Amino acid sequence: MSLVDSQITADRRQRRYAWLLRVLLVVFLMGAVAAIWMSNAWLTQRFTETTRNRAEIRLAIYSGTIQSELQRHSVVPLLLSRDPVLIRSLETANYLETTSRLISYVDEIGAASLMLLDSEGRVVAATDRERLGQRRSTDPFFVQASRSPDTVFTSNEPETGRFDFTFSRAMRGTENRLLGVILVEVDLGRIVDRWRGTTEAVFLTDSQGQIILSTEPRWRGRTEVEALALQPPQTAIERALQVTGDFAFGDADRRFFGNETIRLESRIPFRGWRIVSYTAYTSVRERVNAVLALEIMGFALLLAGGFYVLSRRARTQSVRLARESAELRRLNGRLQREIAERQRVERTLVEAEQSLAQSQKLAALGEMSAAVSHELNQPLAAMKTYLAGARLLLQRKRLEEAGSSFQRIDDLIDRMGAITRQLKSYARKGGDAFEPIDLRDALKGALTMMEPQLRSTKVEITRNLPRRPVMVMADRLRLEQVIINLLRNALDAMKDVAPRELDLLISEGEEAVLTVRDNGNGIDDLDALFEPFYTTKKPGEGVGLGLAISSGIIADLGGRLTARNGETGGAVFEIRLPLIDDSSAEAAQ
Repeated sequence: MSLVDSQITADRRQRRYAWLLRVLLVVFLMGAVAAIWMSNAWLTQRFTETTRNRAEIRLAIYSGTIQSELQRHSVVPLLLSRDPVLIRSLETANYLETTSRLISYVDEIGAASLMLLDSEGRVVAATDRERLGQRRSTDPFFVQASRSPDTVFTSNEPETGRFDFTFSRAMRGTENRLLGVILVEVDLGRIVDRWRGTTEAVFLTDSQGQIILSTEPRWRGRTEVEALALQPPQTAIERALQVTGDFAFGDADRRFFGNETIRLESRIPFRGWRIVSYTAYTSVRERVNAVLALEIMGFALLLAGGFYVLSRRARTQSVRLARESAELRRLNGRLQREIAERQRVERTLVEAEQSLAQSQKLAALGEMSAAVSHELNQPLAAMKTYLAGARLLLQRKRLEEAGSSFQRIDDLIDRMGAITRQLKSYARKGGDAFEPIDLRDALKGALTMMEPQLRSTKVEITRNLPRRPVMVMADRLRLEQVIINLLRNALDAMKDVAPRELDLLISEGEEAVLTVRDNGNGIDDLDALFEPFYTTKKPGEGVGLGLAISSGIIADLGGRLTARNGETGGAVFEIRLPLIDDSSAEAAQ
């Protein structure tokens, strides 16, 4: 065989080898696509069923929780209706110790509130003292309980925007004479907090199909069709519910995306109630994609390995490849050394973080102690003023006006208790009592609290308030606390100024703005104004936490607290909060 024939034979073998490699590559790619396709179908079906089963289990737990809560409270009116102390108080019309007795029961029972009404429907004892003296003779719970020998369940939606669930029972004396009615309010709202999640929306409907409890406040009071027709809020689960996919209607197609949901329903054996949940399938797609990514990575590694073998075989004698391999080994060793060093640094960082966490706990304890002292000074100062006024009124035998002062002192004591509770809320960096409120009402409440100080300081107050309500979503108690703190700071800044002028302005545009402007000496250091323990007051007059706490409260409410010096002197503080329209306020209620 000649040299030319040998070359031709070698070329043919080379071409056959190249075609064989192409065929093997095509077969490999087709097999990889088929494996990924089948894996996608199988994993999707498996994870879908797992998600469905978990949603059914959660729905059964929710249903059992509601039923257990209702059954637990249904026996309470029967027990309280037989309480000899309560019966004797109704017979003798002596209710001095009745309210305190109900308060001692409410924590043990776990109810929202307890009320005792006489035969005329007047509230004579209640765990909520503000309800004392109310006339409830026309309320459904009183009318039905008066006519029935058994415990009566009622539910209604008052002006507060929340549904009330109550168990009531008539208390009767000799000859079956009606003495009064005992009422137990059930707090099912706290159960809703356990339903809230990132991939699930749950609501409870009555026998008429009306939603009475829901993870979405705007759904309450509507039917399911009306609720789903609303514009969904901008949250993760609500965005998942924005488009209901085919799975909610039993479609057999198992391909889906993150916006699809499944609807599950369960009946509660109580007055025809139903509980419904919508579960998003976002996590299913993510889990399937994670497994498919691993498979694709494995096939890619196999394919890369094959090309590497071919390349290695073709360039066995390549000096450049040997040099690159040596460099790669050197870099690998360097990387290993860097990994070891990083692991050592991470261990040191963990130890430092543990020490820092302990230091932060001690610092938080000291800050909270100082905050309690600072925040209680406001009602204590007001109480001192009211006590001085009451002493003068008693000396002048103006008993009715003195009684009004003592009532205000009692209100301030309640407020001190509320302040300690809200300081706990500040430590948690959040609040639970958000509701639509009129910013004008919050300002008026703060001015009422500051009335003694404003009267004694002789300050001229200019108010510029809009005629229409300025609605914001906030915790009223915490918002009033911020306004009171700004008013006190303004009075302190105008101690050495005459005449004293205080301007209060509420405006609305893209957001609600409350402006507090004084004619004092202004602010020296605007950058450090909201830092903890920064103060310009003398020792003993303040610890410098008021504005820091106020700024944190406004931030929790979704707004911001700013400060600047006025053009004509003095300081200007602005509270900026997001506005809510009337439809949003009604839906939140």
